[in-house]
Amino acid sequence: MKDSDWARLIDQLQTGDCTPFIGAGAGEGTLLPSGELSRRWATRYDYPFADDGDLPRVMQYARSVVGDSAALKRTVGHELTAMGPPDFTAPGEIHSFISRFPIPVFLTTNYDDFLLRALKTHGKEPSAAICPWHEGVPYDRDLFEGTRPDASRPVVYHLHGSTKVPSSIVLTEDDHIEYLVHMTTARTRHSHHVVPPIILDALANRPLLFLGYTLNEWTFRVLFHGLIRRYPAIRRRRHVSVQLAPQHEDVKPGAEARAREYLDQYFDGWEVSVYWGTLRQFCAEVTRRMETS
Repeated sequence: MKDSDWARLIDQLQTGDCTPFIGAGAGEGTLLPSGELSRRWATRYDYPFADDGDLPRVMQYARSVVGDSAALKRTVGHELTAMGPPDFTAPGEIHSFISRFPIPVFLTTNYDDFLLRALKTHGKEPSAAICPWHEGVPYDRDLFEGTRPDASRPVVYHLHGSTKVPSSIVLTEDDHIEYLVHMTTARTRHSHHVVPPIILDALANRPLLFLGYTLNEWTFRVLFHGLIRRYPAIRRRRHVSVQLAPQHEDVKPGAEARAREYLDQYFDGWEVSVYWGTLRQFCAEVTRRMETS
């Protein structure tokens, strides 16, 4: 990222003029990476295909073995909850770090409540809500249509469900397809906002800060493409994504630099500036620049 990108981002963090988008990589050191979880469950359910690191496909197969989607999601929720929360006092712990800023709305595709807990450690009174992507997901009308979040009472919006409500979890391949259809095409579902006004405002009118995603993962690309098509105002702001540099397992030997250059150019077309590094390195760099500014 350029110095101008850093200056803009730090100002946005300090004023709360951004919307963090928290992904699976935020659980590093606490939760197993999605690929490792996928392979663990692939072994448990004797997944017969070679792509055992593809979690939605593995869980689609697991659903056929279990025979009950709700039971499978309860099991997954229990196992993830049992892994426990991160150490919010650790330097560079991303949930605690981002919670210190006066941001009113946080978006996450994670199922855990780590962000909610971190916000409370900073003396805030957060509320959590879940995207009502199917009829069985509870709809909090007061939260969506009544209150206005602010820096002291922020909202954490779970786009892919929560372990608190196992039926809300976007887990299998079918879940992802159904979810993406409703997210990118439906404005309401039985008079309920699929994307409530307060979330739409956070998406369309504030720059997004992606934390814990990989730019080349299918879920991220489809979701972001859908948001851009549906809410063209997103392109009016410059966004930031924190990314690990392409590794040898993802690209041909010796092609890492070319892959990174391509990704920089590709996502620049989406108005996304990329910071190449870990989340802890990102937190350290933001802190350093804030202290010297």
